[in-house]
Amino acid sequence: QVQLVESGGGLVQAGGSLKLSCAASGRTFGGYAMGWFRQAPGKEREFVAAITWSGGITDYADSVKGRFTISRDNAKHRVYLQMNSLKPEDTAVYYCALDLTYGLPRANYEYWGQGTQVTVSS
Repeated sequence: QVQLVESGGGLVQAGGSLKLSCAASGRTFGGYAMGWFRQAPGKEREFVAAITWSGGITDYADSVKGRFTISRDNAKHRVYLQMNSLKPEDTAVYYCALDLTYGLPRANYEYWGQGTQVTVSS
């Protein structure tokens, strides 16, 4: 089993920045991809960003490309999401996810955190 715990959410004004962090514990040996998803009120959960085990390849939703950066520290079993130029439409609960693959999936992740709220005021 894998446990994921997100942190770093909060309230920020439009144009501001936040950095989310996700700590993984449990069965974290071997290769795994990590991703960030978000769910706004009344909407379905959507893909935000993903990163391969090596960290060499990343993938972003078009809505955040150029503003968000995903990174990871395998020694610390952590993944990060640096969010810049935040917009009110970025307001959502952000979830960290882990998939036991060397690939770069946008869906069907095996393990999920409980989420952290990000609110962007206009």
